[in-house]
Amino acid sequence: MAEYQNLFTRVQVSAPSVGSITIGRDDRERLPDTLHWHWLGKIGDAQIGPIYLGWLGVASLICGFAWFEIVGLNMWASVNWDPVQFVRQLPWLALEPPPPSYGLRIPPMNEGGWWLLGGFFLTASVLLWCARMYRRARALGMGTHVAWAFLSAIWLMLVLGFIRPLLMGSWGEAVPFGIFPHLDWTAAFSLRYGNLFYCPFHMLSIAFLYGSALLFAMHGATILAVSRFGGEREIEQIVDRGTASERAALFWRWTMGFNATMESIHRWAWWFAVLCPLTGGIGILLTGTVVDNWYLWSVKHHVAPAYPTVFGTVVDPALPALKAMPSPAPAAATTPEPAPATATPVVPAATPDPVVAPVPQNGASQ
Repeated sequence: MAEYQNLFTRVQVSAPSVGSITIGRDDRERLPDTLHWHWLGKIGDAQIGPIYLGWLGVASLICGFAWFEIVGLNMWASVNWDPVQFVRQLPWLALEPPPPSYGLRIPPMNEGGWWLLGGFFLTASVLLWCARMYRRARALGMGTHVAWAFLSAIWLMLVLGFIRPLLMGSWGEAVPFGIFPHLDWTAAFSLRYGNLFYCPFHMLSIAFLYGSALLFAMHGATILAVSRFGGEREIEQIVDRGTASERAALFWRWTMGFNATMESIHRWAWWFAVLCPLTGGIGILLTGTVVDNWYLWSVKHHVAPAYPTVFGTVVDPALPALKAMPSPAPAAATTPEPAPATATPVVPAATPDPVVAPVPQNGASQ
C-alpha cells in the first residue's frame, strides 16, 4: 500500500546532461549552461537548462515585471507604505478598475489609470509568452498544441478584463487585481446577473473542469498501474501496442465497458482542458450584453422551475429605466387595525332584559 502513497519519483537516473539540438542562428539566444538538482529530480527531470528566451521571452518578462511592480506598489501605497500592514492585509488589497463614470475614457492615474496601465502590461506579457511558445514548438518540429491551450486561457482573461468591458462601455465592468477582491467581484457578478450557475456555458465550463480532473486522474492512475510493464513509454505503446496497453484497455473494458486508447486519452484531456476556459469566456461575454438575468432566462427556456413570488419586485438601482413588475396583493390581515384617535366611538346596541320564567306554586304540575 505504501507504494501508492508516494508522490515522488522512485527511479531517478543520474547521467550527463542531455545535449540540445542546434536551431541555427537562434543558438546565440540560448543559455547553454545546464545543472542537475537532485530534489528537482524527485518530481521531474533533475536537469535544468538549456534555457531559451529570445527577444519574445525577454520582452514578455519585462512586461510581466512592469505589471507586477504596478500592482504591488499601488497595493503598498494603499497602506501608507507600511511593510507590516502590507504583508498582513495583502490578500485583501486591490488595484481597482476606473469608476463607471469614466466609461471607456482614460482616467487619472489614481482613479483607475494604474489599473489600465497594469492590464496593458499583463496582456502584452502573456501574449508575448504565448507567441514564444508557438515559435519554440515550430523550431523543434513539434505540434503547437501547448500554445493553443495557453491561448484558450488568455481568451478568458481578455473577456474578463478587456472584451466584455469594451462591449459594456465601461472599464468599471472589469475585474480588480487582488486575491479576495477578485473573488468578491465574482460573487457580486453572479448575483448581479441572476446567478451565473443558470448560464448554460457556465455549466459546460464546470463540466469540462471536473472532466479534466477526472480524465487526468484516470490516465495517471492507469499509467502508474501498468508502469511495471513499460506503460510509461506511451509513444511506443501508441504505435506498437504491448502488454501494458492491452492490460490497461482490458481493465477499463471490464470496469466501464469502454476504453480510450493510448493516443485518444491525450486528445480527450486536451480538449476538455481547452474547452473549460473557452466555454466559460463565452458565458461571461454573454452576461450583461445579451442576457441580463440568467435565472429568468433559464425559466423562460425551461431549464429551471419558476419559484412562487413571495416578496415584491426589487428594482435594480443600476438600471433606473427598468420598470418594476406589479407587486402581488398583500395577504389578508390577521388582526384588525386599531381605530383612529378621532373616530366616533361605537356604542353597542342595547340588549333586552332576559325573560324570567315564573316559579310554579305548590301542587302545580311541573
